[in-house]
Amino acid sequence: MADIKSLDDLKSAVSGSAAPAAAEAAAPKTPVRDALGRSYATGKRKDAVARVWVKPGSGKVVVNGKEMAVYFARPVLQMILKQPFQIANVEGQFDVYATVAGGGLSGQAGAVKHGISKALQLYEPSLRPALKAAGFLTRDSRVVERKKYGKAKARRSFQFSKR
Repeated sequence: MADIKSLDDLKSAVSGSAAPAAAEAAAPKTPVRDALGRSYATGKRKDAVARVWVKPGSGKVVVNGKEMAVYFARPVLQMILKQPFQIANVEGQFDVYATVAGGGLSGQAGAVKHGISKALQLYEPSLRPALKAAGFLTRDSRVVERKKYGKAKARRSFQFSKR
C-alpha cells in the first residue's frame, strides 16, 4: 500500500480504489438461470417462506402442487400473486412453481409474491427498476412479537385487581 502522509494523498488513494467498484456496479447484469431455463428465488413474509421457480410459459401458477385458484381461494390473495406480473407488464408469459410453508394464507401469498418478484428480476434484469419502484423486492420485515414472561401476550398485562 502507498504511503499516505497528507489528506490529499488519502483522497487520491480512496478515489482511486473506488473507481473500479463503480465500474463493476455500472456493468449490465446477466440473467441467472439454471439448466432448465428457470430462475429461482426465496420469498418471505411474516412466518411464511416460499421457494419460487419462474420460467417462460403460459402463465400457469402452481403452489404446493395445486393450482393458484385452488390453493389461494380468496380473490384478494390471487390478486396479490398477480401484482408482480402486472407491474412488469409480463402477464401470461411466465409459469410459476412455488412451494410455501409456515404462517397463514395471507403471509404465504405475500411470501410467494416476494419470491416471484425476486425470481423475475433474476430471469430478466431489465424488470428490476419497475419491481423495485413498486417495493416488491423489499422483504416486509414485520413479524409477530414474541410473548414475554409474566405477560398475557407480547405486551398485554394480566388484569389488575386493586383488592
